[in-house]
Amino acid sequence: MFVDLVGSTVLASRLDPEDLREIIGAYHRSVAETIARFDGFVAQYMGEGVLVYFGYPQARENDVEQAVRAGLSLIDTVRRLQQSEPLSVRVGIATGQVVVGDLINSGEGQERGVVGDTPNLAARLQVLAQPDTVVIAPQTRQLVGDLFEYHDLGAVEAKGFPLPVHASQVVGESTVESRFEALRGAKTTPLVGRDEEVDLLKRHWQRAKSGEGHVVQLSGEAGIGKSRLIVTLQERIANEPYTRLRYFCSPHHQDSALHPTIAQLERAAGLVRDEPPENKLDKLAALLGPVSPEDGTLLAELLSLPTEGRFPPLQLTPQRKKSKTFEALLRQLEGLARQGPVLMLFEDVHWIDPSSRELLELVIERVPGLPVLLIITFRPEFQSPWTGQAHVTMLVLNRLARRDGAKLVQRVAGKEVLPADVVAEIVERTDGVPLYVEELTKAVLEGGSAEIVLSRAATTALNVPATLHASLMARLDQLGSAAKEIAQIGSVIGREFSYELLAAVAQRNAAELNAALDELVTAGLAFCRGAPPLTTYLFKHALVQDAGYGTLLRGKRQQLHNRVADALEKKWPEVAEAQPELLAQHWAMAGSAEQAAAYYARAGQRAVARSAMAEATSHLTKGLALLTSLPASASRQSHELELQLGLGRVLIATQGFAAPAVGEAFERARALCEQLDRPPQIVQVLYGQWAFRLMKGPLHVARELASEMMRRGEDTSDAAVILMGHRLSGSTCFQLGEFSAARAHLEKGLAQFDPKDRPFYMSVAAQDAKVTMLAYLSANLTYLGYLDQARLGSKAAVEEARRLGHAFNLAHALHLSCLADFATCPGERLQAQADAVIALSEEHGFSFLRATATFWRGLAMSEIGQTAEGIAQMKTGLAQYVATGAVQFVPFVLTVLADAEGKAKQRDLALGHLLEAEQLLAETDDRWFEAELYRVRGELMGNEDEYAAAERCFLQAIDIAQRQSAKLWELRAAISLARLWRGQGKRDAARSLLVPIYDWFTEGFDSPVLQEAKALLANL
Repeated sequence: MFVDLVGSTVLASRLDPEDLREIIGAYHRSVAETIARFDGFVAQYMGEGVLVYFGYPQARENDVEQAVRAGLSLIDTVRRLQQSEPLSVRVGIATGQVVVGDLINSGEGQERGVVGDTPNLAARLQVLAQPDTVVIAPQTRQLVGDLFEYHDLGAVEAKGFPLPVHASQVVGESTVESRFEALRGAKTTPLVGRDEEVDLLKRHWQRAKSGEGHVVQLSGEAGIGKSRLIVTLQERIANEPYTRLRYFCSPHHQDSALHPTIAQLERAAGLVRDEPPENKLDKLAALLGPVSPEDGTLLAELLSLPTEGRFPPLQLTPQRKKSKTFEALLRQLEGLARQGPVLMLFEDVHWIDPSSRELLELVIERVPGLPVLLIITFRPEFQSPWTGQAHVTMLVLNRLARRDGAKLVQRVAGKEVLPADVVAEIVERTDGVPLYVEELTKAVLEGGSAEIVLSRAATTALNVPATLHASLMARLDQLGSAAKEIAQIGSVIGREFSYELLAAVAQRNAAELNAALDELVTAGLAFCRGAPPLTTYLFKHALVQDAGYGTLLRGKRQQLHNRVADALEKKWPEVAEAQPELLAQHWAMAGSAEQAAAYYARAGQRAVARSAMAEATSHLTKGLALLTSLPASASRQSHELELQLGLGRVLIATQGFAAPAVGEAFERARALCEQLDRPPQIVQVLYGQWAFRLMKGPLHVARELASEMMRRGEDTSDAAVILMGHRLSGSTCFQLGEFSAARAHLEKGLAQFDPKDRPFYMSVAAQDAKVTMLAYLSANLTYLGYLDQARLGSKAAVEEARRLGHAFNLAHALHLSCLADFATCPGERLQAQADAVIALSEEHGFSFLRATATFWRGLAMSEIGQTAEGIAQMKTGLAQYVATGAVQFVPFVLTVLADAEGKAKQRDLALGHLLEAEQLLAETDDRWFEAELYRVRGELMGNEDEYAAAERCFLQAIDIAQRQSAKLWELRAAISLARLWRGQGKRDAARSLLVPIYDWFTEGFDSPVLQEAKALLANL
């Protein structure tokens, strides 16, 4: 708040300095006294201007409204000062976060420096205010709701602020009955999770209507929904005839005798602040109806209304007058009850004044004999003396279950759709308190970025919605200084913290620490679990932790995070090993970017090992972001290399081998290797670059990288690296259609595999070396024609992947199994494999494998008769696959798609896809299925009676298959050509072509392609 005396310059020019000093002194004293009454803090006198804080040095949940009330009171107080000159003031009020410094002076002139925009804004608003008015900032207006009446000043220019400020002038206190309605608005969020409580209130209401008066005590913490529950009851009985009496206790009227009753009578009578007393007495008489003159006098005096000439004077002692006033009020209640049922609401009794408490006790005694339902609400700290009486029921409102919390989030969001993880985060942080759920959801919706509002790494008090900040800070400030400090230290450690770690960080003796923790638990801010020294503590609400954390200055926060990280490293190394991300967070918040980055790299590796790819991506990108703040050095380059390699592996799993980001990550890693003079990580870099080029092309670059890997292993006599060379060469040769060479490399790699080297292989690639070589060898053997061996190898690869329990390995093995199965078992088995890959990919975010599996599933559907649906699925899978950036395998997919389209009589589409496949094949050298491309083209031509062209295509397919030693492709092409020759009457030629190839497969299992060959031979 900024207060300034109007016209001080004119006064100074007109008055004697001593007279002016007396006026300024009286003005300062009146400001100090008024501000003290409203729990403010005079921070600084600047001539005739005064800077005032509310919420410092101790926060209270009603600080904002107290500031506004203080401003209105100041205007009246200064105006009434008996001075030689009439005085008036202007008041500006703004709300926000500031940093309060140390004392600048001592004694009466003491000042506390403050840093932040808030005091500047208050000063600018004061300048804009008219004399004897209070002008408030938009956030202040939001926080005080409808507690006051306002004149909207619109958007005003404030010097020093880039954008106009929407200011409001406070006219005075409003006549809104309920604090709940004033602060929360007339429109309420639908009630969630309180059906049983509403039913209980309805049952007691029904009994009360029949004359069995009852009292329900509604207890619950702030924001739990006490007032909301009462609103719901009123909504449910809105069509019934009854009288409603509402009494509200107030935090700033706890010393005002019978304030709830006075306010209720003023509202019920419709008294207006500035109307003549005679009018008020008329309205009071109309409200009370026929009453005794004594009661009229008592109630008029209660409202501070003059009684001369209207009601007889009473000569009573104060105690006797109080007793008779109580009796008059009780008679009023009984009179209303005789006319019909009464719903009597006494809210926020934890703020009740002593006299109102006495009156309430008398009301509770009378209720059983009246058709009255009295509902009393209070917070848990209020110790009710009425519990246990037969006609009194205690109803404690508990926090919402997670499901109801999520439902409330969606209700608040309305038409806005929040992601499931954001909803879960809101529910977790608000712990089932409806008000917290509503306000945090609104903050997310208004903030425009759920990640910013909910970011754990950036948690400060600024993340606590302004509507909740005051009440949370008040609860913290009500603790003793020692307990508040321990709460702050605990907030740095986390939502949950152990006694042992807290003790190591807090550096307090056991007695002080235990006393502070007891106070924290007693205040209801934390739960305690277990027995010392294995005790753990949990903040009751995540927002309490946020508020406590936000009260720490950056330097102190960094110091505490440093202590936490250091303690975990030295005393609990097992935590550092199991939760490196925890150490990373603390080192990052401590300002130790290099140490944090190292732990984020470890966290990423652990997440990859568990197939937690989303978490791995988060850890690794955070680590890389931290390193940008460090100067160039070998140490920084080394940390970046680890993070880039980890990120590349994760991106392969989540976005696909050919995603641009994969290429960028490994390209940067290769540059770092050059700068660091080819460190050991070059093996990982070579693999990453090879994987990218295998899918993106050109294949000759992939072959060169595979050869480089082999040479590096041979130069260093490193058997594990040599094995990687065989693995990469085998996969590349397969892609090139060099099946025999591929088989040789893969079999050598498997022969050299040693399980003890598995950690090394997993550090190089996300896929297990043995699983991948088994799966590729299985596909390779399939096309070489060794179907039995291929099936066994495929089964072994999948079983090994399942045994390892690594999701990406399993999904990749199943994908390669589809590569083998599509040509031999293209029906239900292929569909089952594809469905398994889809399920794994959706669960873990493997977009690349999700795309390939969609294609495989479409192919299986087309083979079992669901042709249209299958083709649609294949096209979807192809589009998703291409979106990952991959080029390799695209010609194959187009070829198989064309085959399905040909069978569906879509010849033009099929020929177009084949032409596209042929062009890509020439560009990429992706030739493992080249024979199949010509076979499919021959089938399309043969169907249109282009026999010569078809024959040339089939012969070309056979020639390619023979050059590649691809017996399966040769058999498929021979079947197509034999069928064509049979149609031309060349049965002997067809039989001579097909028999030797079919006989070669006599050792193979009875697959559909062999059954087709056998059936064809029988008809030749």
